[in-house]
Amino acid sequence: MRLSVIMPVYNREHYVVAALRSLLRQRDDAELDVIVVDDGSTDGTVDIVRAVMREASCIRLFHQAHQGVASARNTGLGQLQPQTQFVSFLDSDDISPSGRFKADLVHFKADPSLDLTYSLMMMVEDLDDEMLEPTPGSRRKIARGLSLAAGTFSRRLIDRIGSFDEAFRQAEDTDYLLRVFESGPRFVMPDTIALYYRRHPGNMTREPGVPLREYMRAIHKSMKRRKADPSLHTVDGIFDLKDSADWRFM
Repeated sequence: MRLSVIMPVYNREHYVVAALRSLLRQRDDAELDVIVVDDGSTDGTVDIVRAVMREASCIRLFHQAHQGVASARNTGLGQLQPQTQFVSFLDSDDISPSGRFKADLVHFKADPSLDLTYSLMMMVEDLDDEMLEPTPGSRRKIARGLSLAAGTFSRRLIDRIGSFDEAFRQAEDTDYLLRVFESGPRFVMPDTIALYYRRHPGNMTREPGVPLREYMRAIHKSMKRRKADPSLHTVDGIFDLKDSADWRFM
């Protein structure tokens, strides 16, 4: 079962090795295809990715001028090969837990008509980049939050939804997920952790004012779509945002 994971990266030389290693340790669980899209990095990110590629033929690296994360994700979608059956995402500063894809693909094997698994995420203050696990005693919180990396998508669903909206500076993932669930996919929501979301000073969601504004714009667009087309599904109960004030917009 070929699984393509799209990873946009921009100036993440301190984190990208751990992110890639967290995927590579799951090569026995799927026919893994890692699509790294460098969005015009100016640090050592590209050289680091190339070094990892020398040990892992399943990584493909693509370059573009700095155009933002939505554009980088679209570039990744454009590099999907015909044999890809499933698609997931991972940001270059986060970690994919061991066994995550094995747990997800069990659901698709049991139900070939399934479009999506959407699991839990863990926000952590400190990650051990050698063990690829939260450090002992680190602050952590588990939620069903807004993260593309919490989902494993069937290829037919990805093809149906189309591209990311490049008008978004942030929250392009929120907009995409809302469009996914509005389309009425067949999905399951396992109580397994699909993502370690790393909290650090460079998180895009820490930029003052921007994340909340962009998130609300995504919500507003969803409301307008559903008002214009009553056949679209509501998204009530899909995301557990009760703790969002503690982490998402800090």
